[in-house]
Amino acid sequence: MAKPGYRVFDTLVAAIERMSPHFVRVTFRSDDLRDVGWDGPDQRIKVILPLETTGFADVPSGGDWFAAWRALPDERRNPIRTYTIRDARPELGELDVDFVAHGDGGPASRWIGTAAIGARMLLIAPDATSEEPSGGWEWNPGAARTVLIAGDETAVPAMSAILEQLPGDARGVAFLEVPDALDALEVRAPEGVDVHWLARGESSDKSDEYGARLVEAVRAWADEWASADASGASGASGGDPASDRPATAVELPPIDDEEILWEVPEPRDDADFYAWLAGEASAITTLRRHLVRELGVDRRRVAFMGYWKLGRAEG
Repeated sequence: MAKPGYRVFDTLVAAIERMSPHFVRVTFRSDDLRDVGWDGPDQRIKVILPLETTGFADVPSGGDWFAAWRALPDERRNPIRTYTIRDARPELGELDVDFVAHGDGGPASRWIGTAAIGARMLLIAPDATSEEPSGGWEWNPGAARTVLIAGDETAVPAMSAILEQLPGDARGVAFLEVPDALDALEVRAPEGVDVHWLARGESSDKSDEYGARLVEAVRAWADEWASADASGASGASGGDPASDRPATAVELPPIDDEEILWEVPEPRDDADFYAWLAGEASAITTLRRHLVRELGVDRRRVAFMGYWKLGRAEG
């Protein structure tokens, strides 16, 4: 029987680092993690959180772990949350995950508030020794060298890994919305990619709402980028927009932006622009709509991912 592309990894907490008011980096370690796969910079994994009374006693293993987990009674079903690999060192059996500590009382916030070195943790991640495809990552710009990367704090780990893995000749811009100015982390990026941290806590008006500052900043940049060809100016930061202007919108079937919360195009060899948008669904939907419907960017140049929705917990 073939090994599944994803499986459960049994690990221990090796290090905990408070990087900012809202970001906590946890390093997991085990010999098992020498087989972990990391196929894309925005590689998603699942973190299985312990139950208060039984820990991980009822967590299923094997290839069909998800169906077995869903079949458990509610009181015996461990919460599972989705995170991004921030870094992995398989040769050392180590994997880093950056958690957002909101203090909202959810299972992940409770765990990160009490986590201790040596604590057991189960992760569901790609198995590099499997011949089955793992999936779970979306960054695939094809031939594009001009990029727009935007998201909120839930996407910061993915965006940080993407920025650090961009080729040296990449150009464009990244907008990262975070709760507080002190949450701006050190991130390496190519010289041609401008990185902007947007703190919600800096304003007393509606700009402190989820996604508001992100939407404002991305729309302003995109509008300047789209109009640069007509003006003949150098345009928005991150390269020469005259050569990367949006193509005329391609006729595609109508879509309902209120329902579609995840759409990832196939990589293209004939496009020099690529947008990767992730975070709170309504904000990301607004940005996608502005690029595709209002500015005429080809829908097949925009990766769009609603990581979460305000007022709705992940199942």
